[in-house]
Amino acid sequence: MFRQKASSIIIILALVALMAVTGYAQDKKPYKVGAVFDITGKASWLGEPERNTAKMIEEEVNAKGGINGHPLQLIIEDNESDETKTVNAVNKLIEKDQVLAIIGPSQSGTTMAVVPIVEAAQVPLISCAAAEAIVNDPKTGKERKWVFKTPQKDSHAVMRIYEDMKSKGITKIAITTGTDGFGAQGRLQLKKYAEGMGITIVADETYAPGDTDMTPQLTKIKGTDAQAVVNWSIAAAQSIVPKNMRQLGMTIPLYQSHGFGNIKYAEAAGEAGEGIIFPAGRLLVAEKLPDDHPQKKVLVEYKKAYEAKYKEAVSTFGGHAHDALWIVIKALEKAGPDKAKIRDEIEKTTGFVGTGGIFNFSLNDHTGLTKDAFEMLTVKNGQFDLLK
Repeated sequence: MFRQKASSIIIILALVALMAVTGYAQDKKPYKVGAVFDITGKASWLGEPERNTAKMIEEEVNAKGGINGHPLQLIIEDNESDETKTVNAVNKLIEKDQVLAIIGPSQSGTTMAVVPIVEAAQVPLISCAAAEAIVNDPKTGKERKWVFKTPQKDSHAVMRIYEDMKSKGITKIAITTGTDGFGAQGRLQLKKYAEGMGITIVADETYAPGDTDMTPQLTKIKGTDAQAVVNWSIAAAQSIVPKNMRQLGMTIPLYQSHGFGNIKYAEAAGEAGEGIIFPAGRLLVAEKLPDDHPQKKVLVEYKKAYEAKYKEAVSTFGGHAHDALWIVIKALEKAGPDKAKIRDEIEKTTGFVGTGGIFNFSLNDHTGLTKDAFEMLTVKNGQFDLLK
């Protein structure tokens, strides 16, 4: 009899404990965060590592108990590198899923397409795209209230490229740029800072995002006295331009934008990619940094975790998603499920050590990085290396 009573008591206590845990879990509703990435389409080399990184972080956070006990629920949309589909995805996340914040999109053009939507809906967005116009309204010159971004500014990339050119005595250059959002904004910055930094643009060529042969544009450039070429684009063009230059026998230096930060672009260019110079975050050369560098621990840990899980080289694009999601998570820890408070906490972010640099957001700076967040890199023996 005693044993039966004891067993009954144990069962009752277990049931009570289970009910308590279940009730706790029900009270702790998931924190929904939206993500829109170019997982397929022409910019998939950007969106895939971003999606992978975001999923990896979601698993890590939930394995440790979530955010203040609330599970993190990522709702990821593939915009297929299309602006219209990006708009549809963001509207779905806001209206149907009622997310607390959004990270992405991957491209400047797709991000610019949804800036008015998130501003009107008052939902914080941290873009994984680079154009300065994403956060800074060209008409007013002020930072957009609800929009932030984690990639370094395209204006800062231009400055670093021009500084390197000046150190080598290069004063006359040609530029080739895509007509998509990223390329168009890069072209504006290249032209804006040229004269003030002692650079003359002797040729200015453009091409459509889907073009697969830039020989006509490069033939025109070859006929000028340009001492170097700057190509500003994403996707296939970054590998096609060096190949076309090699076919034309052009031996002047080729500079690319910070959109070149995926080793797949260098691999696709093959031997023609050797010697390409570009600005990038330090993630691509993490192990080569001194041990006391303030970013090294974060960079090495993320790089190892990503490459072990997905069996592919890390890229700066995945790093942009890493920084964006962690900034949102830290804002959620402080603000809870309140969009306006989340926005305010993001804007208060200072000293956040990310893959792109050390972020210090403010009312007047929704990028939070200086041009010193960039290193100048090159392609050496098919790998990324610090430019000596």
